[in-house]
Amino acid sequence: MTLHATLPTSLPVSSSPDPHHATHGLNASEPFAVDAFELLDHRTREHLIPQATAPAGRYLGVERGGETLLLSLARPITHIGRGLIADVRLEDSHVSRRHAILALRGEGARVLDDRSANGTYVNGRRVTVSQLSDGDVLRFGRAVLRYVEVVAPRRAEPIRRIPLARLRRRQVPAGGAAA
Repeated sequence: MTLHATLPTSLPVSSSPDPHHATHGLNASEPFAVDAFELLDHRTREHLIPQATAPAGRYLGVERGGETLLLSLARPITHIGRGLIADVRLEDSHVSRRHAILALRGEGARVLDDRSANGTYVNGRRVTVSQLSDGDVLRFGRAVLRYVEVVAPRRAEPIRRIPLARLRRRQVPAGGAAA
């Protein structure tokens, strides 16, 4: 069974903001990205890895065919934009050449808008600087990405073995003889 749908050319604009219908920073006058993967340039796409095989670290995630692909944030500073010097290059006319900077410091990460024309959004709010948490949704132009932190699986604590002789001594009732 095949379903066909057409998207409206313009979305209705509500006069009062409704928190139950968040637009995540999308404006009705701008087209939005259905597949952000297509906006990544070929050089950036080559570095994507499946989330299931990703080692512990910090990443930018993009959805592709029901799977989350991750782009490692290995450097302390990552430049995001349309320009050739960007580490994460987005081929979108709504993205500035130098759109945003992702900075990793210690245990935290933050995104800084690099004086972009269309703004940087975190969870639907336009920001100039924002601290990031695992799962935050970032939007640069029409590209929607997710900040992902993959933590190393905790090692199971070794089983503590108690010798049977010690266990039997504990079960002896007070004042009674051992059986």
